Amino acid sequence: MKKPVVVTFAVLLMMIVLVGVGWAADPKNTGCGLGSIAWEGQNGLMSQTLAATTNGIFGTQTFGITSGTSNCEQYKSFTYNEKVDTFVAENMDNLARDIARGQGEYVNTLAVLMEVPDVKKASFRSQLQAHFSDIYTSDKVTHSEVVQNILVVAEAI
Repeated sequence: MKKPVVVTFAVLLMMIVLVGVGWAADPKNTGCGLGSIAWEGQNGLMSQTLAATTNGIFGTQTFGITSGTSNCEQYKSFTYNEKVDTFVAENMDNLARDIARGQGEYVNTLAVLMEVPDVKKASFRSQLQAHFSDIYTSDKVTHSEVVQNILVVAEAI
């Protein structure tokens, strides 16, 4: 009988402390997602905890970041990852041919790996073609240099 009373008292005490501390909490702590919309304008620690929990339960923050919705800002630049690095390293010659032509399976695969939006793929291919000599700067260019040069060209798209 004594244990439930102690547990209840501890929970109430914790809630009082959390609410009191919550007045000084930064509202940007929870990021974006459904939780940030549902608890918008509330700066307390409890509301931020509920916003973060809502995002976690429904997975809306990940979706929002990807799609640019739910108070999230979509990442503007193209993606660079290990797959891009490996792909370029394993396909330097074939990729060079496709970039020089402005089309082909290797340059299309590169666009997919870099997550270039469909509406920008034609521009991506043509920009790579126009900047071929900036990407493949010499016979001895390394795949790492090619990747970095591609990223520089892609940022202008």
